[in-house]
Amino acid sequence: MIQFKKTILGASALVVAFATAVWAEGEIPALATLPTPKSPADNPLTPEKVALGEKLYWDGRLSGNGSMPCSSCHLPDVGWGTGAPISFGYPGTQHWRNSQTILNSAYYNKFFWEGSATSLESQAPDAAGGGVAGNGDDAMMEMRLRFVPDYVRDFKQVFGTEWPNIAQAWMAIAAYERTIVTDATKVPFDRYLAGDAAAMSDEAKRGMDLFNGKAGCISCHNGALVSDQKFYNIGVPTAPEFADDPLYQITQRWELYQKGVSEEVYRESGKDLGLYFRTKRPEDKYKFRTPSLRELRWTEPFMHNGVLATLPDVVAFYNAGGGEGQTAGLQPLGLSDAEQAELVAFLEALSMDEPLLLDEPELPETATWSEFDK
Repeated sequence: MIQFKKTILGASALVVAFATAVWAEGEIPALATLPTPKSPADNPLTPEKVALGEKLYWDGRLSGNGSMPCSSCHLPDVGWGTGAPISFGYPGTQHWRNSQTILNSAYYNKFFWEGSATSLESQAPDAAGGGVAGNGDDAMMEMRLRFVPDYVRDFKQVFGTEWPNIAQAWMAIAAYERTIVTDATKVPFDRYLAGDAAAMSDEAKRGMDLFNGKAGCISCHNGALVSDQKFYNIGVPTAPEFADDPLYQITQRWELYQKGVSEEVYRESGKDLGLYFRTKRPEDKYKFRTPSLRELRWTEPFMHNGVLATLPDVVAFYNAGGGEGQTAGLQPLGLSDAEQAELVAFLEALSMDEPLLLDEPELPETATWSEFDK
């Protein structure tokens, strides 16, 4: 919901004029139904690979202490996240950001809030090995898999290797995650696009008009994913958890140190610097990747630190022109209470009627080496 043109977007008419002009130039992709996800050429999707990836996704053996699988921070019953403002930390630590849903992660080309990974295959090991996330060692995790006869069999079937390989484990998990996507037949907005005029309420339709016009949300939340996948500083306030809890503060300072900021920045900053961690350019401080607006009904709270609890909170934040220090060119939108409710109704219409829930699979047992010699 970002408007550019910092000096001229105060009036809603100008917002509409700007959006119309950009549309005319063909720069903003229209909202659309998500296509079938594509797999990379070096990791084609097969049913056997997805089945293996499903088990590995739920398997705590892919973590430091054996109890922190991918699913610990991405649970189906809380929108494939944690449902909490800040994600769970590895035991003895505290995480520092909101756990993003893996719903529709198949469509992203940048992962994590500052875009530090560019594929699901590279995202998985970063999370499993992160010091305040999975904290796993590649060699140890791989050896655990090699002591599971079922995994030895499955890796050989899927990848043709004699023994499980940790890089292949990430490939299998990525394949599974590419199946965790929106079903368009269950989304009011997608049914509406397909020709069902009654799929969305009149309130949601008015909200869609606001989204594309007066509110200007389409400027950055566009295309089938409803995200341009770019980075902006919209002035998200600091999460209150960091004010008093030393575990949060320790992680914040550790992240600053670990990501190689200058001593001056380390000493002065108590905030999440976002994209700056990758670029080290001052103008990139506090910028975060535009999230998708799909499945918002099931994935609250919102923002990189979970500081906005509900969709009405998010709309009110943008209606006020964003937060202090924003550099994205946000301006107050001037939406009435009724218009804000209409916008929320449309945002909810971008979600499936029911959350996507999948059962935890049964995991294979670890053996001893003597059992491999039988």
